[in-house]
Amino acid sequence: MIRSMTGFGEVQRETAVGLLTVQVRALNHRHFHTHFRLPVGAERWEAEITGILREYISRGHVHFRLSLQPGPGLAHPVQVDHGRLSAYLAALQEIQDRHGLAGDLDIDLLSRFGDIFRAAPDELELLPFEEVAEATRGALAMVVDAREREGNALAADLRESLGQMDKALDAIELRAPQRLVEERDRLRAAVAELSADSQLDEDRLAREVAYLAERWDINEELVRLRSHIEQFRRLVEADGWEPVGKRLGFWVQEMHREANTIAAKANDAQVARLGVEIKTAIEKLREQAENVE
Repeated sequence: MIRSMTGFGEVQRETAVGLLTVQVRALNHRHFHTHFRLPVGAERWEAEITGILREYISRGHVHFRLSLQPGPGLAHPVQVDHGRLSAYLAALQEIQDRHGLAGDLDIDLLSRFGDIFRAAPDELELLPFEEVAEATRGALAMVVDAREREGNALAADLRESLGQMDKALDAIELRAPQRLVEERDRLRAAVAELSADSQLDEDRLAREVAYLAERWDINEELVRLRSHIEQFRRLVEADGWEPVGKRLGFWVQEMHREANTIAAKANDAQVARLGVEIKTAIEKLREQAENVE
């Protein structure tokens, strides 16, 4: 099973501190690359999030976005330290009672003790990373599902291109020996036409045809190209899953090398046309393989 490198996933979770949203978008890239959009205070989780991303994605440009909408009970920027306030009240009351001092312990007096007020903790400080990790895994599962569905479509296209190459190679293998026979007959007719003597030097003609056969021989290239096609097909049809995009790209390069050699040795319009069909199919394979993780 192959996967594409594109996919999207989003998970929203209600937490004790508000609504957590995690978005993961994956795009094509030759290597694993990440881009984060995190609220202030969440940067400390970047390494851990990257580790989770790598568990699900081996190659691609991964955009990760995290946001937290605070709950209604956590919107106050200032909190009162009631324990400290009670201690101040008790101490002031003790002073007043012991020394018989007059006066009221009112809000104006208490507001002068600035340390009874503190900034409310940031919601992210109260959010356990386990919540973020679980939401991230949920979004990544959606990304993987999308990649696998698109991978199935890619596999179908790859099979079609491989099938076209198989047919073209079958036709070339049939045509390759015929072109030598036709060239031999052409040479015989040309020599007979130019020579007053109708007796041909068959040995000389045979040597010439043998020389052409050696120059035009494409059997090794055909065998290697079929082997490369089979290696490519095995990766596409393999059970289970593993990242194979880079290996597919390697076999495409090898196919292209053999196809160029076949075209250079064609010396025949039909073989040349079939060679163009093969190279067109290989180019399509290359474009498709660039989308495979």
